[in-house]
Amino acid sequence: MSATLHPPSRARVEELLEEMAEVRALVVGDLMLDRYLLGDVDRISPEAPVPVLTVEQEWATAGGAANVAANVAAIGAEALLVGIVGDDEAAPLLSDALRGYGIPSDGILTVPGRPTTTKTRIIARGQQVVRLDREVSNPLSGRHRDTLRELALGALTDADVLLLEDYDKGVLDSQLIVDLISAARDQGVPVVADPKERHFFDYRGATVFKPNRRELGGAFRVHLSGEDEELRAARERLGVENLLITLGDEGMALVGPDGLLLRAPSFTREVFDVSGAGDTVAAWVGTALAADATMSEAVWLANLAAGVEVGKQGTATVSPSELVSAWEQQVGD
Repeated sequence: MSATLHPPSRARVEELLEEMAEVRALVVGDLMLDRYLLGDVDRISPEAPVPVLTVEQEWATAGGAANVAANVAAIGAEALLVGIVGDDEAAPLLSDALRGYGIPSDGILTVPGRPTTTKTRIIARGQQVVRLDREVSNPLSGRHRDTLRELALGALTDADVLLLEDYDKGVLDSQLIVDLISAARDQGVPVVADPKERHFFDYRGATVFKPNRRELGGAFRVHLSGEDEELRAARERLGVENLLITLGDEGMALVGPDGLLLRAPSFTREVFDVSGAGDTVAAWVGTALAADATMSEAVWLANLAAGVEVGKQGTATVSPSELVSAWEQQVGD
């Protein structure tokens, strides 16, 4: 039987936000550059039966693990970031985006000949028409992998929480995941893992394991109905302390070590763009846990933050003031 998460008081929210601003969060994973071309379509090309987009706006922002770090920084915490970029034109654009959040680049390794993972979204009249991906997903070579491991383990010694952001682009491999979780546990540092298919079962021992329903069902090769016992069994099989499943417009479900299943309904009033919502959840859960929030408090805050994020265009961040404003709208005084 499941129960509903109850909101913390406004005083507790404000207390947690102050403590979260003192957190140092290490994000390790696949960095991406998110590019946007926004415009209007008013004619068909004479060259082929396709619409012609007249570009009116163009911008680039941090994506993937870089977006998680940006969300940490937007909370007011200090974000440490470890990942890779290529020696291409996208790399300095990503560096510029990170610099805008005050995120240092000394943990970012340049891998010659490998492209910076880039997702270009073309948007016409508010609707995404097509997405162009430039990436490779093969694992890092031994030399680059060893360097990345040294960077990650070195940064971990100064961190209050570890966020593993895996998008199957080759940065995280099984051994690196095991090494980082082991080192974090030795330090008493909580670990939040955001998995993808390739290494789904390598996160044993993580404090929070955060797939969405599709990812969890795909890994178990079943259609998940979301029933309580089904989710409890999934947590046991994965060997993680807390299983946090994002359920889209149904909110989230949390299964803890005691088997208690808590559900958090969606706070979304209007969905504009769901890209980046999972990054927001990871950042808020991890930073809140490092500030000594309970698991229930961390999930409630993250769920509320995700509701704010999906009301924005593109991958975006959520500030403490926006979170408090959303609390007022959802809970009130």
